[in-house]
Amino acid sequence: MKAMILAAGLGTRLKPWTLEHPKALVPVKGVPMLERVICSLREQGFDEIVVNVHHFGEQIVEFLSSRDFGVATYISDEREELLDTGGGLVKASPLFGEEPVLVHNVDILSDADLGGLMDIHLSSGRDGTLLVSDRESSRKLIFGRDMELRGWHHLGEGRYRPESYMGAHDDREFAFSGIYVAGPAMREEMKKMFGEQKFPIMDYLLSERVISTLAGVVQPGLRLIDIGKPDTLQQANLL
Repeated sequence: MKAMILAAGLGTRLKPWTLEHPKALVPVKGVPMLERVICSLREQGFDEIVVNVHHFGEQIVEFLSSRDFGVATYISDEREELLDTGGGLVKASPLFGEEPVLVHNVDILSDADLGGLMDIHLSSGRDGTLLVSDRESSRKLIFGRDMELRGWHHLGEGRYRPESYMGAHDDREFAFSGIYVAGPAMREEMKKMFGEQKFPIMDYLLSERVISTLAGVVQPGLRLIDIGKPDTLQQANLL
């Protein structure tokens, strides 16, 4: 199975660490986050992993080349231009061929059943499958009766995307995990809509032009920490 770790971000919230290092190599209990995610993927059956790089990208390239993680690793190089979470996936897509890819943010530490998510995606016949959970968050994705993606809700500001969203009584809201599976049709549609330019994945997921079938999968009791902020990084080091 194939996976992509999004590791190109600037990590501005983790300064001063990111003034000299990439966010992907920030240690949690002495182990770089990138290593933690790679090991989690390997243990759950993923044997080909693409890592995109930009900010201090050479440090990530050196880190990967200096260690044997027991999986094949490849670099998607964005050092000339940071392409954000959507554009980065489009750029790396030729490395996946016609297979689905599990996309994982490097700053997410969780007990997610990643292999199970891929199995659900493959058996569903859908083009994209998003891992979500019923946890506290100021921003949530909205799903219909069959967990089809319908929109996004900023709870604090009362904003919705798309703006044309009309609620239904059986719609449900869940927090996105930063982990999802993107099939080849979904990736191709992304490329047709945005080309090879910089764009966030949410601009695609919430576009009214999307034809691909996108749905959520709830993992009850999912434990997840986004270590991309100093306070949550500190929490992760105390677990």
